[in-house]
Amino acid sequence: MSNSDDSSAGPRRRARPVRLLSAAVFALAGLLFVTSFNTSKGTNIRTDASLLKLSDLIEERSQNNAALEESTGALRRRVDALAERDDGSTKAEDARLAALRKASGTEELSGKGLTVTLNDAPPNATARIPNVPEPQPNDLVIHQQDLQAVVNALWQGGAQGIQVMDQRLISTSAVRCVGNTLILQGRVYSPPYKVSAVGDPGALRRAMAASTALQNYQLYVNAYGLGWKVDEHKALTLPAYSGTVDLHYAKPVAATP
Repeated sequence: MSNSDDSSAGPRRRARPVRLLSAAVFALAGLLFVTSFNTSKGTNIRTDASLLKLSDLIEERSQNNAALEESTGALRRRVDALAERDDGSTKAEDARLAALRKASGTEELSGKGLTVTLNDAPPNATARIPNVPEPQPNDLVIHQQDLQAVVNALWQGGAQGIQVMDQRLISTSAVRCVGNTLILQGRVYSPPYKVSAVGDPGALRRAMAASTALQNYQLYVNAYGLGWKVDEHKALTLPAYSGTVDLHYAKPVAATP
């Protein structure tokens, strides 16, 4: 009897922990379902389709900046038209103001010139000439210093105005690259990069040929196939700068007593 009772009681004693464990598992599963629902708010949390990727945010902001620049340019043209009609200035003063606008980049500019196009090398590029090491990833992409070297050489060559991609440069413009993208005046661009300049094409070419930085760039063009193309134009028109011309600078904070 005792053995029979023990044997029959054994399974009943083991069943209680099993039931408790099952109840705990179901309770945990329920908690996970509730947490998932509250987190997703009815959306599918197994995909990031509902999330705004950083690249999408950058592109959206870039488009917004472009629209704002166009609106600012239109307002500036209206203000300039009203000012010219009502300012009471002399012809000499108007001529001086027009020259200043032309030099500042806020007036459309036309004339002879050229366009320089820089592009990344193919991602699978290899050394194209003997005794040159195989390229590293940084050897195959356009860097900030490459674009800056082109812009600086064109100014050195007497450029009357310069446009990078679809934007006119002014004295406060900064050519900056982050990774493999160009950020210029609040807008983002990817290669190929185009730099256009109005000026004497021969003088512009000679200035680029004399640039030490661009001579170094040409070594990579020959070795790994970085893109380099120069097109001359008998008639080239650069748009007026349409962004804000206000200067932003740091201001001292008054010391607290």
